[in-house]
Amino acid sequence: MHISIVPETLFHIGPLSVTNTLLTAWLVLLLLTLGAVLFSVVIRSIPGRIQAGVEALLEGLLGFFETIAGSRETTRRFFPIVATIFIFVLLSNWVGILPGIGSIGFYEVLEGKETFVPLFRSVFSDLNMTLALALIAVSLSHFFGVVTLGIKSHVGKFINFSSPIAAFTGILEIISEVAKVISFSFRLFGNVFAGEVLLTIIAFLIPYIAPLPFLGLELFVGFIQALIFGTLAMVAFSSFSVSHAEH
Repeated sequence: MHISIVPETLFHIGPLSVTNTLLTAWLVLLLLTLGAVLFSVVIRSIPGRIQAGVEALLEGLLGFFETIAGSRETTRRFFPIVATIFIFVLLSNWVGILPGIGSIGFYEVLEGKETFVPLFRSVFSDLNMTLALALIAVSLSHFFGVVTLGIKSHVGKFINFSSPIAAFTGILEIISEVAKVISFSFRLFGNVFAGEVLLTIIAFLIPYIAPLPFLGLELFVGFIQALIFGTLAMVAFSSFSVSHAEH
């Protein structure tokens, strides 16, 4: 049984180290792209059962995020990005528990010891991946803040020397943004990595039948974590629209 908190490097493309988690992320992106292309080809003005089901799911997701954003207009503005994040996290989590993920690979000698290196591994069991997604979400929230409020008003929220209280409040806002990145990344990483370890241990101790209930649990946890990340992203994006309305 092999459990590593650090993803294994498979090969290099120039200075880029391609890890098994990055390779799985590319696979997920390929599946999403193919799915989007196929769906755009078969979409009809009068939907069939599959299209109607997909539209119903998206409408339900839109309604859920509307309760978070507070208005339909704000939700529609950010929904394409938030839904993309949600679907990417969800599919990444579910792909991570498929048979072969973590068990198909090769052996290599490291420090005189033969070690198994999985070819694929759950995307967000790598802290680098969760941190990257968190930075993208938080950076986009500031981009939307600049677009909505203007660069002077947005930066003034963090850097303001008009009074000691305003300066101290700005420092707290900066700390809050840093904490937001840490919270985004470690919450997702902790849950996914813990699930990966649990499934590995159960499959090692009692293979075949025993892991099945835990696989169902991980499907549910993967959905919840994707929904939480999407919700936090919507809160971060829409908070600047609320500030704009107050102004």
